[in-house]
Formats: sequence, structure tokens, C-alpha cells
Amino acid sequence: MQATDVRGFFASAEALDLEDYLLLDYAFECRGDPELAAAHLCSEQSTAQWKRVDVTEDYRPRFAAKVLELEVQHSADEFSIPMPHSRGTGQVHHCHVRIAHPHANFGPRLPNLLSAVLGEGAFFAPGIPLIKLLDIAFPASFLSAFQGPRFGIQGLREQLKVYDRPIFFGVIKPNIGLTPEPFAELAYQAWLGGLDIAKDDEMLADPEWSPLTERARLLGAARTRAEQNTGTPKIYLANITDEVDRLIELHDTAVAAGAGALMLNAWPLGLSAARMLNQHSKVPLVAHFPVMAAMTRVPFFGVHSRVLTKLQRLAGFDVIIMPGFGERMMTPSEEVCACIEACLDPSFGQLKPSLPVPGGSDSAATLEAVYRQVGSTDFGFVPGRGVFGHPGGPTAGAKSLHQAWNAIAAGIPVAQAASQQPELQAALETFGSATAP
Repeated sequence: MQATDVRGFFASAEALDLEDYLLLDYAFECRGDPELAAAHLCSEQSTAQWKRVDVTEDYRPRFAAKVLELEVQHSADEFSIPMPHSRGTGQVHHCHVRIAHPHANFGPRLPNLLSAVLGEGAFFAPGIPLIKLLDIAFPASFLSAFQGPRFGIQGLREQLKVYDRPIFFGVIKPNIGLTPEPFAELAYQAWLGGLDIAKDDEMLADPEWSPLTERARLLGAARTRAEQNTGTPKIYLANITDEVDRLIELHDTAVAAGAGALMLNAWPLGLSAARMLNQHSKVPLVAHFPVMAAMTRVPFFGVHSRVLTKLQRLAGFDVIIMPGFGERMMTPSEEVCACIEACLDPSFGQLKPSLPVPGGSDSAATLEAVYRQVGSTDFGFVPGRGVFGHPGGPTAGAKSLHQAWNAIAAGIPVAQAASQQPELQAALETFGSATAP
């Protein structure tokens, strides 16, 4: 690329109508001229070879992604990780760039958007062996083409009649599932103790030892019995992750049998499939996060999980389960908080907020710490062992969540409240002491 060509991929924000652009924040590492590397990054994800030989034309004013800001944050002798196929000498520059990408290039189509901002153009740009998409911002003109969550937080709260506390999920264990009869009985016991939503794990969908049709039928019946016995609404959350051509069938089967919400493994399945199902669904859709860590965990390569969370909200998920706090999930607290913020961000125009559910090895012992990190009651709390591995059984495990929350809401130390409540005391003894962050 000639020096005169490089400037064609730079612009000021004031010179553009930002309603026509997505704003992309990347971190990248390069040898050589950072401006040339940034120009290649813009070119490869938009116009690429922007003119033909012996033809006078320039598609850049209409189609080119453009650098708005470029900062060299520091330089070093080597890349953050060894890059054996990256040749050259000289300093490695660690850069941050903000790019305006015209969304008319791909329209309101999630597969095409992903192909542009996380595809070949971004990850094979000349001179940039390491790159990570950190954030994405959508203008109102783009968001207006999306339905987003059909129910959102408020719709789920109205379905459950739960307005003043976190929503309590419980993952029925073991994660690969049981036959339908004992599986339904475990859910029933947890609902009796106050669980709001009993859910399949992400590993359990429609296997031969626990067919979704039979499982949903028995869980639907157990849910009805639990509602009659407790006087409060309950939800069975069925995992219908499968091949795309089965989604409508599985949706209809599970909902007809009594599933009050449906879970999809968002990334193995695909956002476009989820968006399609959202147009058909009669119940809230819940996203789970398999494959997400494979794209997000390395600090200087791939994509930040905040971006994936925003895209799931765009696709229409009412609830987004994400890697949560603590060592078990290997995700920095600030990254979890960024994903929670993406679920609730009011700048998404008419799109409803999604309920964030940060999860991983939770129990009554961790509820207060999660609540303090989130900063509000608008989150879901999703123990597995914390309910179904409680020494007193699932009913006691679910009770311990309410006992912990009642103490938190009253400003009483959870450990102090446990001295008068055996279910909570057993949870603290089994899963660890309750400590604020």
C-alpha cells in the first residue's frame, strides 16, 4: 500500500455521519509502521483491493472502514506470545485503534457482521499477527432493525412474580443428565424450597437416555405440582440446543409440555439461528456460553466477551448466562462486570435489557459477593451443587439461597443469620464461608 493510499483509510469522527457506522475498538501488535498496519486492518475488513488496474475508481469514501483514533500504547522487543510465522525485525508496537465501519457493507445480518469484524480481514491483516476485538458500539440506525429480547428482565420477572431480589436458577446435576423420572423429582424438590427456575445443564439436550419429549412432559407436570404446593410460579428451563432444522420442533415440543423458557448454547448453534427462533418463540430464550472461552480467554487475541454478550442481546436472548466471578471460571472480575453492563446498557435503543447470569461454583455462601459485584438485584444466580449438592437435599439447598438473601436484604451478616437457620448453616459449612468481596 502506497503512503498516499494509507490516508484514505483515516478520518475524523466529525467528518462522518456516525449513524452510518459501527465503532470497533481493537488492540493489535505489529512490527513496522502502526499507521500502515491500521490502514491494512481497515482495508482488509472492508474494501480490500479497492481499485482495479488501469481503472480510475475509489470505493473508499463509500465502503472503507476508517481509523478514527490510533494510539501506540507501548513498544517491546517481542510479541506478547511467540509468533514463529511473523517475520521481520525491529520493535513490536502494542496499539489501540478505533475504527468506524460502514454497516451498509453487511446490513442488519449477524453472520455478515461477524464475517466483517471477526473474519479474515481482521485476523489476516498484513503485519498484524496479534489482534483482539475489545468492543463494538451500534448506532440507533442499526439497532432499529433488530427485535432484541422479546421478554427481557421485566418480562421474566412478571412471569415469575419476583420483583425485589435476584432470580434463583438451579442446574440439575449431574450435568449429562439423569433419566427423566429422577430428574423431574430433583427439580420438584428444589422448587418446593423456593427455586425459581430449574434448568438443564448445557451438556444435556435430547439424548436417548433422557429424551426431551419425555423429560419436558415430566418436568412440566412437576412444575405444576410445585406451583400448586407453593403458590408461586416456577419455570422449567429446557436445553434445546441441536441442529438448526430441529429448533422449531424442539421449541414446540418443550413449550407444549410445560417448559417456561428455553436454553440454547449460543455459539455452537449460531446467533442467526437464535435470532430466527426468537421470531417464533413463545417463551424467554436463555443463552449459555460453550465455545466462548475458546474465543475470549487470551488477553491479546480473539474477541472480548463483552462483544459476544452484546451480540447475544442483539440476537434476542432474554437471559445471558456468562462465566462468573471467582477462580473457577478464570475470568477477571472487571470482564464479568463488563458483560453484565452490556446486558443492561441503556444505549441499546428500544432493545430490552437481558438478564445477566454470572455463574460458576455458586451457593448461598457466594450470593452476597456476587450481589456486591453486580451492584443491583437485576441478575440471575445459578448454583448447581449449591442447590442439588446440598447435604440436606435440593429443598434445603434452595431454602439456603432465600435465607442468605433475606439476611443480605436486612443488612445482617450471612454467617450470623446462619446460626439460626440449619439449611444456611449447612451451605456455609459445605461450600465455604460467606464473605463480602
